[in-house]
Amino acid sequence: MRYNYMLKKLRTEKTLTQEDLADVLHISRAAYCRYENESREIPIALLIQLADIYSTSTDYILGRTKIKTPYPFK
Repeated sequence: MRYNYMLKKLRTEKTLTQEDLADVLHISRAAYCRYENESREIPIALLIQLADIYSTSTDYILGRTKIKTPYPFK
């Protein structure tokens, strides 16, 4: 699974628009659209912000796990 599918899925589950996320992330809607369409790689800092927004792990967004809940802190 590629992360563009997951980004769109998570965004629509929260009923957010690309514009909503771009505003929260302090980037343009066009820039966010490029990440969601995988025409640009997501910077690590932005990936971490998205994981925090969606209360999930970066691995879930990247399709490396099917477990949506974030890892517990030790």
